[in-house]
Amino acid sequence: MSPSPLQLTTAPDLVEQIYARLLDAISEGSLAPGERLTQDDLAQRFAVSRQPVLQALRLLKKDGFVEDAPGRGVQVTQLDVNWIAQVYQVRGSLDALAVRLAAERRVQLEPAVMSRGRQANQTRDVQAMIQADLAFHRAIYQASGNPLIAQSIDLHWHHLKRVMGAVLQSSHQRQTVWDEHEAIAHAIAAGDANLAVRLVQQHAYEASVQLTARLSEQIQHLKTGAQA
Repeated sequence: MSPSPLQLTTAPDLVEQIYARLLDAISEGSLAPGERLTQDDLAQRFAVSRQPVLQALRLLKKDGFVEDAPGRGVQVTQLDVNWIAQVYQVRGSLDALAVRLAAERRVQLEPAVMSRGRQANQTRDVQAMIQADLAFHRAIYQASGNPLIAQSIDLHWHHLKRVMGAVLQSSHQRQTVWDEHEAIAHAIAAGDANLAVRLVQQHAYEASVQLTARLSEQIQHLKTGAQA
C-alpha cells in the first residue's frame, strides 16, 4: 500500500470502507502474508481516527485475513495449504449446485466471458487472469438464479484470490483452464446437469491440487531460505 494518505468519505460506513480497502490489499497481495499491521500506521494512511481502524481489523480477524502477531498487534494471516484445500472443497460444492441449477434453466453464458478469459491467460497478466476466472464463476452463480450461492461463496473467493495471486506470480494458470470453462458452459447450455456437475467438480479438484502443491513448494522454499 502507498504510504500517502488514502482519503475516504466521512460516511457512516467508514469501518466498512477501511475493511474493504484492506481486504482488497490482502487479496491482491500488496499486503503480504506475515506483514504487520498497526492501528496508528493505518489510521495515518487512511487519514482517520484509530477507532474505525480497530473495528475493521477485528472484522478481518474474524474472517481469517489477519491474526495476532508475535508480541502485540496483528499481521496478515499466513497462507495455509490445508485451509485453502478446505476452501476449495466448499467452493466445489457450491459450484456444483450452481451449475446444476443453471443447466436446469439452460442458460447460455455470455461468449465475452470466455474470450476475455482466454485473452488474459495469453497475456499472463496475473490480476487479469484472476479477475477473468472470478468473472466466469460469478456468471455461473448468476445463471443459477439463486442469489444465496454468490453471497455464500463471496468471502471464500477472497481467500482463493490470495493463493492464486501468490502462485501465479511465479507460475501460470493451467493451459486447460479455459477449455474446462468452455466445456462447463456448453453442458449448462445443453441442459446436461449431471455432466456440468462432473465437469465443475473435476475443475475445482484440479485447481485445488495444482495451487496447493505450488503453494506448498513456495512455503518450503521460504523455510529453506530462512534456515540457510
